[in-house]
Amino acid sequence: MFDKIANIFRIPDLRKRVFFTLGLLAVYRLGGHIPTPGINADMLAQFFSQNAGSALGLVDLFSGGNLRKLTIFALGIMPYITASIIFQLLTVIYEPLAKLQKEGELGRRKITQWTRYVTVLLAIVQSFAIAMTLTNTTTGAPMVTISRGAFIPMCVLTLTTGTAFIMWLGEQITERGIGNGMSLLIFTGIVVGLPAGINELYVKASTNAWGGFTPVAILILIALMVGVVAFIIFVERSERRIPVQYAKRIVGRKMMGGQSTHLPLKVNSGGVMPVIFASSILSAPLLFSNMSFFGSPKLVDTSFFGPILRNLAPGEPWYVLLQAAAIIFFAYFYISIVFRPDDIADNMRKYGGFIPGIRPGRRTSDFINDVLTRITLVGAIYLIIITIIPTLLISGIHFNHLWLIGGAFDHLPTWMTNGLGVNFYFGGTSLLIVVGVATDTIQQIESQLIMRHYDGFSPKSGRIRGKRSW
Repeated sequence: MFDKIANIFRIPDLRKRVFFTLGLLAVYRLGGHIPTPGINADMLAQFFSQNAGSALGLVDLFSGGNLRKLTIFALGIMPYITASIIFQLLTVIYEPLAKLQKEGELGRRKITQWTRYVTVLLAIVQSFAIAMTLTNTTTGAPMVTISRGAFIPMCVLTLTTGTAFIMWLGEQITERGIGNGMSLLIFTGIVVGLPAGINELYVKASTNAWGGFTPVAILILIALMVGVVAFIIFVERSERRIPVQYAKRIVGRKMMGGQSTHLPLKVNSGGVMPVIFASSILSAPLLFSNMSFFGSPKLVDTSFFGPILRNLAPGEPWYVLLQAAAIIFFAYFYISIVFRPDDIADNMRKYGGFIPGIRPGRRTSDFINDVLTRITLVGAIYLIIITIIPTLLISGIHFNHLWLIGGAFDHLPTWMTNGLGVNFYFGGTSLLIVVGVATDTIQQIESQLIMRHYDGFSPKSGRIRGKRSW
């Protein structure tokens, strides 16, 4: 294993890409320690502790903890993700944008440029909302140490510039690094909090937080974490293989084709993107729940928006239901964008390929689409399970808060409705991102090694030996 890792640094181009990626990730973490001017860090930390279970905690997760300290990278990559969702939706429902996407590299560059503009616009709106919330907070000591007229433009300028810089970092990692730039930035922000999560679990164990059940609870939690990670890796590597047969044909003086192969369809082809999209959409309205405009009450305290926003808070049944529905929708939506059964069927027909028992052309396309529809549903259910498990551990699902029928759930165990109070740092979204991004990154590095005649990390990655093994 160590020899395979050392192979990375024996390849000049790959070594340069790895060091370039690590350097930009270090810059990203450095920016996470530069606070926005005029902020009272102690009061802000207290505010986030009081709202740990709200949407602010989810947004803080994607920003790598920068929102909690309101650093220059406080907004993180969320505005870019939201802008990407908007344009991917528009490419399906808006025909001129769909035609532009089909124009090739030039069209994609134009859409990318528009995505950047929308990202900056969303960053301005979100930073203004944050500035208004912080300056309108009247409980306790003020969270802003300078005048409101100076803080609001300073906060908007700082956070918007930080978001634009993060977007540039992600694009540079994708182009000149090892790829998956945006995902790696989110991955880095999540992983840096692992020591704190382990320390908190250790404190609970040393103080007998759950009484005599504490040792057993700790062992169950550790086994559950290992089991969930193993389950994620198993599903992420699972695929449905459709057999494909290529007919023999003569090209010049050579006989081509005649071999059997397969078309691999991953169970979770969308990866972490459906969960990120769903979380981004659900966190957007809740982000403004603590806002108040020009001295008016907060939206969450108003008679109209208050009940709606409280029922859409993380841990509430309606939030879980909408999150599950959003994950299923984005799982199918994302696969419809990245996977084209018609194009695959046409390419197979051009090269003399066919699925045994299925006619080439339209029938092949329909068959692939049917298989993809079934396994995508399985992948979406898997994503929902992974997302709900940590919710039960942290805060539970408040079925007893349901209107009219809430009393029927009073007999449920307390851990189901109120959770175990465990700060399961790697929640469903974060755990899926960490494992998914780590797996994708390893596969990309592995493909680079195999392409240069080196062994990959896994035993089945290839049988071509490195130069030292010749």
